[in-house]
Amino acid sequence: MRHSGRKMYFIYNPHAGMERIRSNLLDIIDIFAKAGFEVTVFPTQEPGDATEATANMKDGYDILACSGGDGTLDEVVAGMMKREKRIPIGYVPAGSTNDFARTLGIPRDMRKAAEVITGGQEFRCDMGSFNDKTFVYVAAFGLFTDVSYDTEQDLKNTFGHLAYLIEALSRIGQVKSYHMKVEHDGITEEDEYVYGMISNSLSVAGVRSLARADVILDDGFFEVTLIKMPQDPLSFGEIAAAVVSGESNDFVRFFKTDKVTFSSKEAYAWTLDGEFGGEHKKVILENQHRSIAIMVPQDSDIPRLPETGKE
Repeated sequence: MRHSGRKMYFIYNPHAGMERIRSNLLDIIDIFAKAGFEVTVFPTQEPGDATEATANMKDGYDILACSGGDGTLDEVVAGMMKREKRIPIGYVPAGSTNDFARTLGIPRDMRKAAEVITGGQEFRCDMGSFNDKTFVYVAAFGLFTDVSYDTEQDLKNTFGHLAYLIEALSRIGQVKSYHMKVEHDGITEEDEYVYGMISNSLSVAGVRSLARADVILDDGFFEVTLIKMPQDPLSFGEIAAAVVSGESNDFVRFFKTDKVTFSSKEAYAWTLDGEFGGEHKKVILENQHRSIAIMVPQDSDIPRLPETGKE
């Protein structure tokens, strides 16, 4: 279906996903043009370019399309959150993992993803704020933030998150704990944690999220996972049981919240959507309810509130 006279701003990262975009770029632009869009193209050159380009984009565009990995999408969302007038975002995944695209049902095939932008539906999705930064689907600290990217993909595909535990067992002498005070919903708890994740996604680091199965992308809540420091290698059995069942126990805690604060005496490193998020002594994470509209397939089976499709 043609949208005559509509304008699109297209930001892409030419280096994402082994430069997959290069062999598909002309076809993608052709798909946009055939749908009736007048396309302005902006290739990023260095980190931060997509955020700046989005925040400073002139008014008059109907949609902003982007192509790259999760980091590119993250930058575009950050830029869009800074704008007074926000427009829908279309995403052509070109990275190696593309967690959020998988959750939204956006095809991995770049041409098909481009067709979703021109013929799909808008979905108003929750985003997250992390102090003065923005994240799309996950903020985390601790053990699995590096294990998840080091673990062999074949192991991940076979065992899912148990693969992380297998990898972690091999590092038992290297496990670092993080003394954190966690505040949410009038509750304060303080302990030694090896891992913490605040997410809004079905997939993290290429496999199904550690969070519980009741993930809803537009309910205004995060899924939080906290894993305490194991007492000994046998404690990993209880951790594994919680991961498989999705039920909290003495070592793993799952809960939903729209705001959570982490405080510590020393600065700890965080990752935001798989990228380094800095070292912090205190972080405040808040759910930005339905703050961004993203184009998704018409038949996408997104975990969302029933009334969303009626808006």
